[in-house]
Amino acid sequence: MARAVMEDPNTAPLEPQDKGLVVFAEKLTREPGRFGESDVEALRSLGFSDLAIHDTVQVVALFNYYNRLADGLGVQVSDDNL
Repeated sequence: MARAVMEDPNTAPLEPQDKGLVVFAEKLTREPGRFGESDVEALRSLGFSDLAIHDTVQVVALFNYYNRLADGLGVQVSDDNL
């Protein structure tokens, strides 16, 4: 399942809510300048509360921060640690 999501989240066999979260997180990560209220509304339409959306944004932002921090500091991760 994880491989399918990584290869193409749009065709991965996910429930609608899970797919919505993946699309939301990917857009916030890859295109933050194009991210907006319509993206939040898309999650609301899938039944997510504002608190759940807030938590999702926090998690995505933190992972992006830590990845950029590690990249900026030249942290190398061996395959043994994955």
